[in-house]
Amino acid sequence: MSERILRDQLVAQLEGGQAYLPVTEILEGFPVPCAGDRMGRCRHTPWELLEHLRIAQWDILNFTLDPQHVTPPWPDEHWPDDTAPQSANDWHDTAKTFLEDLERVVAMARDPKIPLFETIPHGTGQTYLREILLVADHNAHHLGQLLMLRRAFEVAE
Repeated sequence: MSERILRDQLVAQLEGGQAYLPVTEILEGFPVPCAGDRMGRCRHTPWELLEHLRIAQWDILNFTLDPQHVTPPWPDEHWPDDTAPQSANDWHDTAKTFLEDLERVVAMARDPKIPLFETIPHGTGQTYLREILLVADHNAHHLGQLLMLRRAFEVAE
């Protein structure tokens, strides 16, 4: 497989739209008034999931690119304290920040100067490819949860 094909596949996985809806559609279509509601016995509210997505992706991205980055303690600092956004603007701002950081991960996946198979110099054996895949996998998991909650809230209305 050529490296270009691999990079294209990484971008496709990061952006969604193949096995699941594009990331932007999942977030843009979410019923924000329900963002702090807990559905049935689900463990997390949509807000908790979105904030966790933002924090985890930010952490992985910055660990990968910044030798000075300090990863917050897991798991406490990777989940929000609040179960709901303070306002609809908070939801939209967090979604915007998440998408901006996602674009930075996509740019990293596309950049031929990023040596996908090499270990990150300041890491403990992680490769650039592993970190990109970690973002894609982690995002897919929690975005699937958000989509499930979105559909459940839409049916409940």
